[in-house]
Amino acid sequence: MSTKRALISVSDKEGLIPFVKALAERGVEVISTGGTKRMIEENGLPVRSVSDVTGFPEILDGRVKTLHPSIHGGLLAVRDNTEHMSAIQEQDITPIDFVIVNLYPFKETISNPNVSYEDAIENIDIGGPSMLRSAAKNHRSVTVICDPEDYQTVLDNLDTRVDVPFEIKRKLAAKVFRHTAAYDALIADYFTKQTGEAFPEKLTVTYEKKQGLRYGENPHQQAAFYSAPLKNKATISEAVQLHGKELSYNNIKDADAALAMVKEHHDPAVVAVKHMNPCGIGTGQTIKAAFDAAYKADPVSIFGGIVAANREIDAETAAKLHDIFLEIVIAPSFSEEALEVLTKKKNIRLLTIDFTAEKTAAPQYTSVHGGLLVQEFDDKGLQDVELKTATKREPTEDELKALAFAWKTVKHVKSNAIVLAKDGRTIGIGAGQMNRVGAAKIAIEQAGVDAHGSVMASDAFFPMNDTVEEAAKAGVTAIIQPGGSIKDQESIDKANEHNIAMVLTGMRHFKH
Repeated sequence: MSTKRALISVSDKEGLIPFVKALAERGVEVISTGGTKRMIEENGLPVRSVSDVTGFPEILDGRVKTLHPSIHGGLLAVRDNTEHMSAIQEQDITPIDFVIVNLYPFKETISNPNVSYEDAIENIDIGGPSMLRSAAKNHRSVTVICDPEDYQTVLDNLDTRVDVPFEIKRKLAAKVFRHTAAYDALIADYFTKQTGEAFPEKLTVTYEKKQGLRYGENPHQQAAFYSAPLKNKATISEAVQLHGKELSYNNIKDADAALAMVKEHHDPAVVAVKHMNPCGIGTGQTIKAAFDAAYKADPVSIFGGIVAANREIDAETAAKLHDIFLEIVIAPSFSEEALEVLTKKKNIRLLTIDFTAEKTAAPQYTSVHGGLLVQEFDDKGLQDVELKTATKREPTEDELKALAFAWKTVKHVKSNAIVLAKDGRTIGIGAGQMNRVGAAKIAIEQAGVDAHGSVMASDAFFPMNDTVEEAAKAGVTAIIQPGGSIKDQESIDKANEHNIAMVLTGMRHFKH
């Protein structure tokens, strides 16, 4: 039996030495380079230099060392192809049977917000992906490993010929192509951002599997949760779960929506979410007061919902949360007393998120059959517009404050959306209706007598004046809406007729 040869060059050296030792004990010759070779030597294991194999020194600060026919010929030669084997024999090239390579830490390098352009470039691996791809292409003959997690799998499946079954080789090859594709996707994304291109002619995105899920939106749908490779601690994918059952597909979507809503507020705020829509949002001097306001907004729909707070949950607030059935509570932190109260409920999920982390707005991706829609995240607010009072009456200072609160809320409600608010809380929400006046009627009905003296926000313009008419009947005193309808004047006239102040933003917040 001919001697097997392994080529090893890794940046992640976890578990490497026991693996190399196991190969050496089976008579495998190891060739290596750079820091990997030094580490193997320092542990007293036999290793040959790549330069000995190629007869060519490393040059250009190590940029060129494995890009050589003696390496790639040994990787790509098909063992049962007599022409291939004759060709490498004529060139005195020895076949390579194992490739253990992982790549320069490009992701880790660009994760540093202060990374220089030069450092980023220097951490783009060229030889590594080339070796991995060559080996993976010839996986019938070559066992290729790009992840230390696979060392034991390979060792467990080595046969008497020091070979690995084809099915395992193929799985490892598939993993390599995923690995190099993700690596190249990160590099492409980095360069695209450097050039300022928002929507390039080719879009390649990559995500890393965070966890498998029991099922998707419904029990008959399989699902998994993937997170962005460049971590943002202020996101649901980086939440720390302190207690409770594993998150479900719907939990994650609702939690993400709740987090986006509560981030809108600087004062103590609590958001209750049900099926991606807010059922109550409240603010106050304390987080308990904010929760009381959110709960009062809709004490029915909050049952089985998700609550997000932008301040630590204290014992007093925890006691109130304990009294209702909730799926998830999200907060920057929980006091020890609060945890003692809430962890008495076996299944409630308690998540902490770093609200102080930089909040970068990543693009939004929405899949459609046969394609992908990409858009900028809607992070615009009243600070980005010039408010214009369209009616004879200007809103009062209190009305302006309430209108700003309602506008922060309506942007997160499914269209068509109408929100009524007063006293630092929502009192009525009409979501996802086919016509705007229908959404208004739902919000007004939910508000009941509280609608009197409230303000109204609409995510898009009024196509008719009927919504203003309904608002007037309910006792709404001020309205905020984008404007832009050819019938704007009719709505403005109706507001003037009922002494309602109307403010136009010039910006809509559709959310489909």
